[in-house]
Amino acid sequence: MDTTFPQLLLKHAAERPGAPAMREKEYGIWQTLTWRELATMVEHAACGLQLAGLQRGEHLAVVGANRPRLYACMLAAQALGAIPVPLYQDAVAAECVFPLSNAEVRMCVVEDQEQVDKMLEVRGQYPALARIWYDDPRGLRNYSESGLAGLTELLELGQARAAQDSGFFQARVAEGRPDDVGAMFFTSGTTGNPKGVVHTHRSLLNRARAGADFDKLTADEDVLAYLPPAWIGQNIFSYSQWLACGYTVNCPESAATVSIDLKEIGPTYYFAPPRVFEGLLTSVMIRMEDAGRIKRTMFHRFMDVARRVGPARMDGKPVSLADRLLYALGNLCVYGPLRNTLGFSRVRVAYTAGEAIGPDLFTFYRAIGINLKQLYGSTETAVFVCLQPDNAVRADTVGVPIEGVEIKVADNGEILVRSAGLLKGYYKNQKATDEVLTADGWYHTSDAGFLDASGQLKIIDRVKDVGRIAGGANDGAMFAPKYVENKLKFFPYIKEAVAYGDGRASVAVMLNIDFEAVGNWAERRNLPYAGYTDLAQKPEVYELMRECVEKVNADLAQDAMLAGSQASRFLVLHKELDADDNELTRTNKVRRGFIAEKYAVLVDALYGGKAEQFIETQVKFEDGRTGSVSATLRMGDAKTFPAVRKAA
Repeated sequence: MDTTFPQLLLKHAAERPGAPAMREKEYGIWQTLTWRELATMVEHAACGLQLAGLQRGEHLAVVGANRPRLYACMLAAQALGAIPVPLYQDAVAAECVFPLSNAEVRMCVVEDQEQVDKMLEVRGQYPALARIWYDDPRGLRNYSESGLAGLTELLELGQARAAQDSGFFQARVAEGRPDDVGAMFFTSGTTGNPKGVVHTHRSLLNRARAGADFDKLTADEDVLAYLPPAWIGQNIFSYSQWLACGYTVNCPESAATVSIDLKEIGPTYYFAPPRVFEGLLTSVMIRMEDAGRIKRTMFHRFMDVARRVGPARMDGKPVSLADRLLYALGNLCVYGPLRNTLGFSRVRVAYTAGEAIGPDLFTFYRAIGINLKQLYGSTETAVFVCLQPDNAVRADTVGVPIEGVEIKVADNGEILVRSAGLLKGYYKNQKATDEVLTADGWYHTSDAGFLDASGQLKIIDRVKDVGRIAGGANDGAMFAPKYVENKLKFFPYIKEAVAYGDGRASVAVMLNIDFEAVGNWAERRNLPYAGYTDLAQKPEVYELMRECVEKVNADLAQDAMLAGSQASRFLVLHKELDADDNELTRTNKVRRGFIAEKYAVLVDALYGGKAEQFIETQVKFEDGRTGSVSATLRMGDAKTFPAVRKAA
């Protein structure tokens, strides 16, 4: 698109001034901001930032949840030719130092007292952070630190400036060019420091428009913006596509009210990583386990019908009259109420991305009538590379290349992408840029996969993670750890899984139980426990985990290529893997290498044939304090199955 984000804002404000641009829930009431009101707010913010000295090409950090005034500040920075840099609101101060110093940030806009405290702490290591503006003033009345002020004050100063020069804002917006840098996103950094991914207005809007055209998105869509704005997945759906299409973005009151707000808004266009869909399914299964026998029996009977009929029905395939009638009855009694309970009654298109989703989990949602699809992309590709067309959705692929995308597969199986949505480069890191971008415009994704006969892309794993079993009965067999982990995480009792096996004679996995799901399971069996660590090590819980692992093994045995990835040993960790402990990225991706080093004694115990192993681990609490948790972990054995040979 030959335009910029601020130019699109003014276009919507001129053509649809009274239409809702954003809604924010505050004190239990939804407040609506029209396109005209938003444009005025952005003008005042831009004038205020200009008075504060924000320069063209300079970076403005934005730290917080999805809030209208934070979005307005991002647009204001872009209007001045500056570059917004959203950072994860749950990152600790130490994690913010590198991106802020790398981007030479002098000014930042934050959400509340928590973020103010964090930025003031950052100043100790990065004193160049001169100005901090906050959106929510609660708890900040007695703060007197230099350069600290409320956004209300900034907007009031900007309003006075705008009144003196009414043409300033429009003139600066008109100066913007599509190839100007529009935003910078820091990667999650599974290894080493995160890298700043530089995108232009053109690259972001080109992919936003391509995705919108693919799914026929209009200005009538409702989107719930509840994921971190620093994640490009949320940013592309609730910022880039929002401005490309002009639909309404709804901001929940808090993380705790998201499920309630989801039901109240009833979005038509929805996006979530697999972890969110896993959590929703877990809550459903917990409620069903607590339901009466009749209700439970009806649920399971109709879900059998849904799994058999639902996906085919969603794909427009022929279904017998008897099955149509059974499904209609199930829709009346189970599927419809369930969609309503989840907040998906109005969803026309739902996407999942960020990592692969388990096929059973994916099929569940499509079976109950939710048009859940997978997409493929990354921060560097402005998200949209492959999307799944309606009526051609499969659990084992991520769709077809959409308009403007070329894909080819390298000799080592790596996926290469070329499109108008590729990053301009990594900020101040030419070496890393040269490693991923070729001279003729191809981007190295680091993902291994292939295009199948129907033209859909199938991702196996990260190229660096795909390994081989060495020794034993499966010597030389392919090992795809992420594939194994995703299959394990389908079970509502397993929250996280980490698989090892490359260069070894067998596969072993470390598991995190889902404390809520397993706790509910234990209570129904009158099994007492004193907390996560105690529950995780119960013999009964190990038997439950063994059943899950063996079910996955039996499924893997059906695929001759991946049969060698079956896990023969497992353990349940004494603590949940946590981003604050560097075990997960801020987008909740497993840092497998770091975990292997941190828990090397456990990996050795699994492969050394031990029955148990003591471990003590340092943990970091939300308030910044540190402590330790220790336990003697059991090692479990799991049955593996011979590979099923398909008939020729």
